[in-house]
Order: sequence, then structure tokens, then C-alpha cells
Amino acid sequence: MGLLLVGNHLFLRPLLNGLNFLSYVLLTRLISCDNDSVMRIAIILFGVFCFGGISPEVNAEQSALEVIERVDRIFRGNSSRGVATMEVVTENWERHITVELWSLGKDHSLVRVLEPAKEAGTATLMVETNIWNYLPKVDRTIKVPVSMMSGSWMGSHLNNDDLVKFSQLVEDYDVETVFDGERDSVAVWEFRLTPKIDVAVVWGYIDYRVRQEDDMPLWAKYYDEDGDLVRTMIFRDFYNLGGRVLPRVTEIFQEDKPGERTTFHYRELEFDIDIERSFFSIQTLKRKN
Repeated sequence: MGLLLVGNHLFLRPLLNGLNFLSYVLLTRLISCDNDSVMRIAIILFGVFCFGGISPEVNAEQSALEVIERVDRIFRGNSSRGVATMEVVTENWERHITVELWSLGKDHSLVRVLEPAKEAGTATLMVETNIWNYLPKVDRTIKVPVSMMSGSWMGSHLNNDDLVKFSQLVEDYDVETVFDGERDSVAVWEFRLTPKIDVAVVWGYIDYRVRQEDDMPLWAKYYDEDGDLVRTMIFRDFYNLGGRVLPRVTEIFQEDKPGERTTFHYRELEFDIDIERSFFSIQTLKRKN
């Protein structure tokens, strides 16, 4: 472990290794002080090191990344199963469906329509970056080609590419903290996610607001390469589902389609269920129930 004697006091070397430059300068002053001064400065050093007045140097981007990772785990867990309703409102029509969904890690998910009866069995399977849709009326399985990844998913304001990219934010984007403080008397962080070099994504950047108290996401705003707002996602109705608190409702709005929205409302959720990777197969995709 290693100890260092300063004055008549012992300090752990790992603690010294974590001190930033200003704290180190203060500590070196201990050598030339009497014992009372040593104790005063030592108390100051301990307080500012542990409670943040003068913090050790940390990687701010890494800390921001860890928060985004925690937010992702709130929804995902190691595995999950749930039931949700999706309401799609457009200028010309409305659609309401109930789906059952399963996930394993970041790369495997399955969504199957339960209601209405005329659409029951319609399903989407995602394995890594591959997506298949099953249409029970014609008993047909379709692998979504790259050229169709920007197409709407089940008529919603999400597209097929979103299903893949939502699970890759940490891998595809650099994360930095752009605000740390209070908004409307609530302590929040605001993060900016900027695409990594040579990563193919459609967004210029994404802004995220997260509540500090419990890592709850409050909203996400998606901007194009020109910096214009394209999409807003609002997270609300925080509720205990599956043993953890999370936003039960997610609303999606498109800036170029005022008055339109897609709303996901989770009815059931359970996490860390016993499910095998083999479950996420074409055979399972085509099951009616």
C-alpha cells in the first residue's frame, strides 16, 4: 500500500496519487509547518478532496458516459419482458396497438403485436444490426434491407434504424456534460452526444436531460447536421415497474409534423428474466402466440 510521513502524520500513497496539482501544493506546505498548522491544512485537504471543494482530476467525459450507460440500463437490464401500448397520431389517421416485447442485452429484441386482432402476430426481430418483420396475413418474413432502414416502424414516428441505434448510443457517440445545475428547481445534467469520427449516423448531435436524483431521463432532442431540431422525446409518468422506477410513458414529436406524435405506454415490465439467445430466431418471430 505504501505510506508517506509528513510532519508527524502518515498519509496513504494512493491518496496522494489522486490529488490534483493544487492539493499537492498545499500538501507540500505541510513539511514546513508546525504541528497545529499541519492538522489545519490536513483537515482542509481531506475536506476538499472528499467533498469536492478541490476534487481529484477526473475524466469528465467518462463520468458523462457512465450516466448515459446507467440510463440505458434502467430500461434494459440484462434481459427483459414487457407489454406496452403504442398510440400513433398523424394528420390523417390514428393507430392504437398493444405489443409484447422481449430483450436480451443490447443486440437481441423481439416485438409482437397482441392487439388489435386483425394485426395480431405481426412481429419484428432484431439481432445485432439485422431486422426482420413477419406479416402473418401472408405468412411472410421480410429482412429489412439497408435501403429501407429509414422507413417507419409500424407506422410510428420511429424508423427501423432507430431500433438498432437506440442500443448503440454509447458505442456511436462521444458524451460531454453541457449543464450541471437546476432547471425549474430540479437538479439535472444535460449531455451532448456527438457522433464519433467515421461512425455512420443520421444525427448531427443529441441532447439529453437527466434528473440527478435517480438518473431518470427527462427528454432527448435530436438535431440534424445543420443544428436544426428534428425530434423530441419526452419521458414522464415515473413509476415502479419490475422492481425499478422508470418513465412509464415516452412521447415522440417530429418538428416538421406539428400535432403528430407517437406515445409508448408500458403496462408490464420484468427484468433479468431467464431467456436464451436461441429465443431470438426466425422460428420464434413467426409464432402466433
